[in-house]
Amino acid sequence: MSAPTKVRRKTITAIRAMKGQQKIVSLTAYTTPMARMLDPHCDLLLVGDSLGMVLYGMETTVSVTLDMMIAHGRAVMRGAAQACVIVDMPFGSYQESKEQAYRNAVRILQETGCDGIKLEGGAEMAETIHFLSTRGVPVLAHVGLMPQMVNTSGGFRALGHSDEEATKIAADAAAVAQAGAFAVVIEGTVEPVAREISQSLAIPTIGIGASAACDGQVLVCDDMLGLFDAFKPRFVKRYAELGALVSQSAADYARDVREGSFPAEEHTFQPRRKPD
Repeated sequence: MSAPTKVRRKTITAIRAMKGQQKIVSLTAYTTPMARMLDPHCDLLLVGDSLGMVLYGMETTVSVTLDMMIAHGRAVMRGAAQACVIVDMPFGSYQESKEQAYRNAVRILQETGCDGIKLEGGAEMAETIHFLSTRGVPVLAHVGLMPQMVNTSGGFRALGHSDEEATKIAADAAAVAQAGAFAVVIEGTVEPVAREISQSLAIPTIGIGASAACDGQVLVCDDMLGLFDAFKPRFVKRYAELGALVSQSAADYARDVREGSFPAEEHTFQPRRKPD
């Protein structure tokens, strides 16, 4: 009998090579069970710092820590067999210096076993991206709307409406590509700007609230599944309403417990019958 074929994880090189060939399918994942369910369908799983809002009820992602990202990165790696896994670097873990970014990125790679890291920032982070990528740390860049900058950018809003904003986002995307990022997330950016960036870059673009012309798309899985109801961004398409299903299931369970119909006999352990 031949040994079962081992599934090979998609590499950074494979993701980069999808530019212009095949759309990149990406979703966030934060736990082992969710990673197992999403993995067969995704090219890339992102352990996003959005977990602070989705799982921990934080108002923004700013309070997410490096230890939190590593713990959830480990969890996702236990459930992912074939998707490329990228872990977000949280706010404050890379902005101080390129050396700080390298130390913390190496810690993420070593302690989770993931394939690369993601960090937010454009031209101002180009030197750091170059420093990391030339030292063996694959970097997924992130331009446009940057949630970690929400306190200074005026909140969550679409960018690129003005010529100044559009020019800056395009320059940021070009800078991170030149610096060595293997791909770039474009978030919350008006469609024509995101489209033009995607057509101009040699590396893949992954859109979230951007353009269908991007080389791939990413969504927060809980948004896509209807599990996160704090708010629903315009760019989210709900493929299920699991939140309502969970609530109804809990209501049905509560009713059965209060009525005494659960647990029934089939849900309990009965004494073994003695042989005659």
